[in-house]
Amino acid sequence: MRLKTILLIGLGFLFLGLGAVGLVLPVWPTTPFVLLAAACFSSSPALKARLMRLPFFREHIENYENKTGLSRKTLIVSLVWLWGMLLLSMLLVQKLWLTVLLLCVGAAVTGHLLWMSRARGEKEETEE
Repeated sequence: MRLKTILLIGLGFLFLGLGAVGLVLPVWPTTPFVLLAAACFSSSPALKARLMRLPFFREHIENYENKTGLSRKTLIVSLVWLWGMLLLSMLLVQKLWLTVLLLCVGAAVTGHLLWMSRARGEKEETEE
């Protein structure tokens, strides 16, 4: 195995791990890290195929490659998880400045998720 391939695979696992952190931390981006992991794993078709077998990550990659938005189910799960973790964080910390910051982050991430889901809605409308 070439050194370049080994480095890309190592980076792929690093990025996939960072993307997995986004599953539990609402302010941590998941999609960019998963896309970077998929790009790194392109040097190893077997690893990319394994990544594509994981439904959550596959959806992120396919949505990006096909330029489709988020499914309604993914949008709802993401928003519930985001706001649940943000509210829990606010309750545990109980600092006004941090609560305001988390509300701002939540609003920005919500806007981003709604924008991402709009692409799918627009595509479905044009197909009807």
